[in-house]
Amino acid sequence: MKKFLAIAAAAAMLIAAAGCSQTANETEGTASDLAYVKDNGMLKIGYTVINPLNYTDDNGELTGFETDFAAAVCEKLGVEPEFHEIDWNSKEMELEAKTIDCIWNGLTIDEDRKAAMSITTPYLENRQVLIMRAEDEAKYTDSVDGANVVAEASSAGDELAVSDEFFANANYTDVQSQATALMEVAAGTADVAVIDYVMATGSVGEGTDFDKLTFVDKDFESEQYGIAFRKGSDITDEVNSIITELVNDGTLKEIADKYELTPLLIAE
Repeated sequence: MKKFLAIAAAAAMLIAAAGCSQTANETEGTASDLAYVKDNGMLKIGYTVINPLNYTDDNGELTGFETDFAAAVCEKLGVEPEFHEIDWNSKEMELEAKTIDCIWNGLTIDEDRKAAMSITTPYLENRQVLIMRAEDEAKYTDSVDGANVVAEASSAGDELAVSDEFFANANYTDVQSQATALMEVAAGTADVAVIDYVMATGSVGEGTDFDKLTFVDKDFESEQYGIAFRKGSDITDEVNSIITELVNDGTLKEIADKYELTPLLIAE
């Protein structure tokens, strides 16, 4: 009996030790997100199509402010950028599942996101604007009562449309993406879209694919963009340091100049 108890106790100790080792490894894995990315040799970047942040140029190449910015940061990290187009509504799940390593696509910083993810220091300002057909500008500039309004699900535009009194008497529907919102207005299936100012400047008006659309700036509350990593990730501090380098050596301003976003840079 004593021998049996001794064997059982030894087995229990081995199981406990294995459990501790597994916990330590899991903790280590969580704490070394930077090592995980460097071991893979790539940073998997989640994005959606937003001109001028991430979009395909005439040569079929992915380009844009965020695309170039990410490439510059990855060069200093010593890894390759790998871009993954995602469903914005599922971005947090993609991040946790490690399908992507970060969300880098005009992500508005708010308290809920800061609680759920690790977010860098802000680098670009933004706000929400109204998109409408040019002939409807007089009709919907001061009121959207009775209008069919759309915005991207789980976006800052979505949050604004469901919370701001300006939209209280509108017929609101969320859609898959900001690009979808623009297409809905262009097709006449929606009257007004709520999208990022940054996207509006590069996506509507003369010389764009949506040249019959215009945007109205109602001076909604200012927002700030950040890059989101997994909660507790040690890569955030590293990227913050690199952003500071890119600001100090003028690289970030050069990228912003290229896409006419320099006035929105938070630090120059």
